[in-house]
Amino acid sequence: MKRLITVAVLISGSSISLHAQEMSYGETEFLNSCAACHGSGGRGDGPLAAELRSAPTDLTQLAEKNGEEFPYRRVMATIDGRYVVPGHGERDMPVWGQQFLLSDKRLYGPDDGPVVTQERIHELATFIESLQR
Repeated sequence: MKRLITVAVLISGSSISLHAQEMSYGETEFLNSCAACHGSGGRGDGPLAAELRSAPTDLTQLAEKNGEEFPYRRVMATIDGRYVVPGHGERDMPVWGQQFLLSDKRLYGPDDGPVVTQERIHELATFIESLQR
């Protein structure tokens, strides 16, 4: 499993460096943090998807499954760890908000770190919104 994660990170990292100038911050964050499981197009078909206990969500259908309205707040809460799907038990998805916050506090300090983390999650959710079919 550890080897698969390393390979997935290397693959996604190499494609990011080639296109970083053309991508939004949210897309770059998505490719760095989400694509290994959700796939680069957000359809739940990433290289690590088969290794998970349950299939990753197809992020392109969130609005469709929510009465054609993108569930922005729920997406934000899922990313930062506040929203857990009842009855699903342990979540395979990392709590990105906590991981982002640790690194952001180290880089930007205890006052500015949380602000940067919130913006990263906002940019990520906005990108996921752009994936809706």
